[in-house]
Amino acid sequence: MAIPFFLSEKFTSNPTLVVMGFRRQLVYHMHFWACLAVAPLIVVQWLHQNYLLSALLFLFCANALLVIGFLRFRQHYFLRGWLFPLLAMICAVYSTAINGHAGLYWAYPAITAVFFLMPLRDAAISNFVFLALMAVMAFYVFPLSEFWRITTSLGLTCLFALIFAWLVGRLQQELTELATTDPLTGCRNRATLAESLTNQIQLCERYDRPSSILLLDLDHFKAINDKWGHHTGDTVLTGIARLLSNRLRDNDHIFRIGGEEFMVLLPETSLPEAETLARELVKSVAVEPFQTGIGVTISGGLTQACANETWSVWLKRADQALYKAKSDGRNRVVQLTGSSPPTDTGL
Repeated sequence: MAIPFFLSEKFTSNPTLVVMGFRRQLVYHMHFWACLAVAPLIVVQWLHQNYLLSALLFLFCANALLVIGFLRFRQHYFLRGWLFPLLAMICAVYSTAINGHAGLYWAYPAITAVFFLMPLRDAAISNFVFLALMAVMAFYVFPLSEFWRITTSLGLTCLFALIFAWLVGRLQQELTELATTDPLTGCRNRATLAESLTNQIQLCERYDRPSSILLLDLDHFKAINDKWGHHTGDTVLTGIARLLSNRLRDNDHIFRIGGEEFMVLLPETSLPEAETLARELVKSVAVEPFQTGIGVTISGGLTQACANETWSVWLKRADQALYKAKSDGRNRVVQLTGSSPPTDTGL
């Protein structure tokens, strides 16, 4: 299936970016179809000598066309999502004041548009103000019996749209978490690995902030699976993940990037600081029974980010250090800088 222009291939490699692509699609289609529906009304209101409303509708369509153009050719837009619903609400209130029922009907799509184009909290506040204005307008324009029906129906439409937008947002968060989390250990998986490493390299380039990664691999893990079974192997993996999580800071990130391979991302951490932590982790694993009574050790490859390099080069350097740790006898950490051979730090 061809990937639409607003969801290019780079957005399909990361669940968070997939959600961003979905939102771009939503913004694009809402602006496109709204512009198509409203454009004829510019002429209609002008012919009825409602020049102010015609001008407001023209601004609405002009904004929609700008957003469509930016999304179509640049895949982003500089106008924030509040302008579309703001103009829609102004047009609906003013049209109700001068056109009665003919203007009232446009309040309902305006309410739903607010929830899909603005953050949920901002949308709820905006719609509360919108409902208050529409209630005042309905009180003066329509009979009392119609006023109650109008305010009730608008209120229910707002409530249902709020519930739906909240559920969609929560579903997106849950699906993103499922797609980026390893189900066995609860660590991050490879889905956000490239993005996380790239962000740290950019911080290194812009602000000269150090970041290090520690690549860890369980020693002789296949032998554990073969001798004790995969259930025991899973117990060891979850125990390793729990130990790492307890020993690391809140802003450190643990990735499970292979069967028995973990990567620890250490933001704001220089190579000497990371080396001290890596030694402690290797020692802690060696003395931890992991509820199985089986002795387990790990080997680690350690390296610091360099400016003007890609995330894959950074990760490959850590992998080279890990390979050296395995070759030197395992149960140790080897560090590798961008311009030097691997250095065995021992235990």
